[in-house]
Amino acid sequence: RAQLHLAREAGIKIDESAIDDAEQSVARQNRVDVAEIHRRLAADGMDVSLFRGQLRDQLMLVRIREREVNQKVRISELDIDKYLGDRQKNPDDTQSELNIAQVLVALPDNANEAQIAAAQTKAQRVLDSARAGDDFAKLARENSDAAGAAASGGEIGLRQADRYPALFVDSTRTLPVGGLTLIRSGAGFHVLKVLEKRAGGMPATSTVQTHASHILLRLSPQLGESAAREKLADFRKRILAGQADFATLAKENSQDGSAAQGGDLGWASAGQFVPEFEDAMSTLAPGQISEPLVSRFGVHLIKVIERRTAQLSQREQREAVRAILREKKLNEAYATWVQELRGRAYVEMRQPPS
Repeated sequence: RAQLHLAREAGIKIDESAIDDAEQSVARQNRVDVAEIHRRLAADGMDVSLFRGQLRDQLMLVRIREREVNQKVRISELDIDKYLGDRQKNPDDTQSELNIAQVLVALPDNANEAQIAAAQTKAQRVLDSARAGDDFAKLARENSDAAGAAASGGEIGLRQADRYPALFVDSTRTLPVGGLTLIRSGAGFHVLKVLEKRAGGMPATSTVQTHASHILLRLSPQLGESAAREKLADFRKRILAGQADFATLAKENSQDGSAAQGGDLGWASAGQFVPEFEDAMSTLAPGQISEPLVSRFGVHLIKVIERRTAQLSQREQREAVRAILREKKLNEAYATWVQELRGRAYVEMRQPPS
């Protein structure tokens, strides 16, 4: 309430169109339209005007925080240099991260000597092939008994070291990125390859990028949401049936700058698109086409063309550190500001009339 009072004193106003946009955002997050949100509110006994008033207050809190806190936080190049230097000198081992790929040659319970020898020979053969330069993901798909190996190519994924089995961490501790080793556990023999190592608090050195295309229909009085959905659903049906080409339909119908390129959005890293678009895109495998999706820009049909893991440049890594430091400083500055604001607030406690 003290923050809202300050926002009103500062003359911050939220117009009705901003509240409309906020309502649309809530509806998208719940995967329904605004009319359905209003229906659910009524069913819960909540007046729509009260709901919109709460959205107005939330937007005012965001605006006053941006003015009083966010705009005053600055991260210099020296801050970034110091952060990187400190992490390199004193890495936080508890927060270090690993990405390991494995080929598991499984052993049955109570395996006899012949079974153990056969499994070890197979695992050694995989290790020798990997050291000779054969594609590890292909070796995993063809040889690994681990669940999901066919889809992941043996990659377990980037995670904190303490979320890996201690045996995996200990056996790869001295290995460089790309290093290989062979170990045995209760499950069998594991051929391990280190894909990535990251000291605690250090930025990522690579990122997964997606190459996608889309068709965008913007909403207008002449084209409502349901009509746009229906039109794009028909496009999708025709494309899947082989009766139409995605790029051609995008050139003829899409209402954004990518239309001339057949809807091609190029390679994009995480965070480049609005969340609702990115969430839908991330669930698609290469070659798949989404159902019609509503975003703040209109209604989309998305096609994922391919994915890749790209190395980040030094500049991109430094920008990642800047984001880490900015978030940390924002949280600290906000906590201090709120404490000061509370200290300045005057609250009069009144007894109810007797």
